Amino acid sequence: MGKGKNKASEDRTSGSRTSNGHKSKQHHLRKGRQELGSSASDGATSSKHKFPTKLAMWDFDHCDPKRCSGKKLERLGLIKNLRVGQKFQGIVVSPNGKLTVCPNDLETVEQNGAAVVECSWARLDEIPFSKIGGKNERLLPYLVAANPVNYGRPWKLNCVEALAACFAIVGHNDWAESLLSNFSWGLTFLKINQELLQVYQDCSDSESVLRAQEEWLVKIEQESKQRKEQVHKEDVWMLGNVNRKKRDDIMDSDDDVSEEELEEEEEEEEEEEEEEVEEVEYDKFGNIIEKRKEKQLLNEIKYDKLGNEVEEELSEQVDALCV
Repeated sequence: MGKGKNKASEDRTSGSRTSNGHKSKQHHLRKGRQELGSSASDGATSSKHKFPTKLAMWDFDHCDPKRCSGKKLERLGLIKNLRVGQKFQGIVVSPNGKLTVCPNDLETVEQNGAAVVECSWARLDEIPFSKIGGKNERLLPYLVAANPVNYGRPWKLNCVEALAACFAIVGHNDWAESLLSNFSWGLTFLKINQELLQVYQDCSDSESVLRAQEEWLVKIEQESKQRKEQVHKEDVWMLGNVNRKKRDDIMDSDDDVSEEELEEEEEEEEEEEEEEVEEVEYDKFGNIIEKRKEKQLLNEIKYDKLGNEVEEELSEQVDALCV
């Protein structure tokens, strides 16, 4: 009795698993229905989200389901999950590709669609590339990721970015925008790669795309060097003595003025500064007064024996009375 129960439980468990040995498919489908709305509006929603061409992926469940863009597309009913061993007739964006996506792939994309490999960049050695893919495997040229996990990193695109890049390069910017609009950050990918995607769209075959990629990489490397040199020149701590630099600039701008004349001017300025310092002194109460004014005050104002300020004549009379 117990064995029968266990067996039935195992059968039920194995029946709920996908071909890859994971139990995520039904979970994603249920979550997808929740995201799309109630079951009553499933027909209207599915027609609304129907994509103009076929989308497919091989999902190896390496990524966090909450962050995985491929799983979200599956929940939305936009992409089909393929089994290991299945081949795809359209363009397959894969690290195993020999050629690069180019505008000449437009007809293949329109007729047979595009597929990606949903896996982690750090676990590529675990993927059985010989059992997946197709006859139209392609690499992506240099592009910068905009997804939250690898934002700003070149080459590190996720599934939806890879599909959008493929569509944009062959000339379907509308398909790329439609796919990326399902993500809050999605359209940022097209924005930060706008100029580069336009460069690739102007090419024809894989070789021209690779040449454009190399020219772009050389360009950004030169720009990076120029920025570093500019920062080095404008660094305040690298300027040295600013006053000395000003003096050198004056000498360079005015060749008629000799160095002796400049030294005389500097000596005159120093003498004037010394005179100003001598004119300023402190009185008995710590107040700053000019030297000449202090002498006048000392001559005009005196203090009697009681500590009162009196003029010189009055001071003599008071001293006489006190005696």
